[in-house]
Amino acid sequence: MTVAHFHNPRALARAALYAAPLQAVLDEEGFRAAYREIASWPDYAPTPFLALDRTASALGIERLFYKDEAPRFGLNSFKALGGAYAVFRLLADKIAAAGEGPVTAAALAEGRWRHLTESMTVTCATDGNHGRSVAWGARLFHCRCVIFIHATVSEGRAAAIAAYDAEIVRLQGGYDESVHRAASVAAAKGWTVISDTAYAGYSAIPRQIMQGYGVVAEEIFAQLPGQAPPTHVFLQAGVGGMAASISARFWQHFAAARPRLIVVEPDRAACLYESARAGKPVVLTGDLDTVMAGLSCGEVSALAWPVLAAGAEDFMIVGDDLAIDTVRFLADGAGGDAPLVAGETGVAGLAGLRAAAADPDLRKALALGKASRVLVIGSEGDTDPAIYRRIVGRSAAEVRAAAR
Repeated sequence: MTVAHFHNPRALARAALYAAPLQAVLDEEGFRAAYREIASWPDYAPTPFLALDRTASALGIERLFYKDEAPRFGLNSFKALGGAYAVFRLLADKIAAAGEGPVTAAALAEGRWRHLTESMTVTCATDGNHGRSVAWGARLFHCRCVIFIHATVSEGRAAAIAAYDAEIVRLQGGYDESVHRAASVAAAKGWTVISDTAYAGYSAIPRQIMQGYGVVAEEIFAQLPGQAPPTHVFLQAGVGGMAASISARFWQHFAAARPRLIVVEPDRAACLYESARAGKPVVLTGDLDTVMAGLSCGEVSALAWPVLAAGAEDFMIVGDDLAIDTVRFLADGAGGDAPLVAGETGVAGLAGLRAAAADPDLRKALALGKASRVLVIGSEGDTDPAIYRRIVGRSAAEVRAAAR
């Protein structure tokens, strides 16, 4: 079982406030504006916030909070909050610039501005979930969508994106190559890239996507009253967008009482872990293929990096074997709580917690003890049902039926 840990010596003390340089990256009003907008959308509902008390006891901690993002807008992933929000913002701004605002999501979805939106094309590269969100947003708000996928994206995930009427372009190479290809084609054709990875000269849309992810944090704040807040948060990361978003919003909200943040990545695609060790962003190349497909990224988002460099005290890597075991662990209710459905990417944070809880030295290094209250985010459900069935031996429906 592959597990490694790096304590970040550059992290600011938890008593430090979320200061001006970080506010320039992600500020509170941007998060609140995204929450107000997304909460107004049709079919919006907060996702479940579960206390897995038996699992917590088995892991030797006081509480384990599990935020289940599988039901999010029917897209099976928290990513529904980001890409679709950026598509909405793009179209709303274009409509306003044409002097035809103000724009509401309901009116846009009804097709009031089709004469403007149908001539626009959005695009991105994806491992699966982000592309599904962009495609869903494009169909919901009536614009064209082209999605680039790389060689190892499963057919099930490709089909899930195509189901929202997106055109799929499959390329050789890995995720980062598809990111660059999407950007070059978009520049040549006048399309708009809706990417969750920020880089030099491209940050406005990734910032909107990260603001959308902040809805998860806003819901947690509303779901926590009456319960002591978490002392630790284990968050999976690819380019770092969700991890930085949750880190920033928790830091703003809890201030000096913010929880300890541990970032968890696959051992085969650990760009944040290696960047933390180097003290600067590091680009990984070569074979980054991992069963945690949504985390198969070799390049850190330029917006995520400053937040995580200052706000994440620890970085961990875990192997595919532990992720697969954790998918089964949840499906079997092996901690003693009701069975849960989560995909391979969605369990990485919990996999990191399980590894830490089983290792006395790592428990000590992370100050993880019997009084610890830990939050993990189950960021996806069975985003590829065929892969999920191969791992678990049952369908998601069968697992959920056993939980009743």
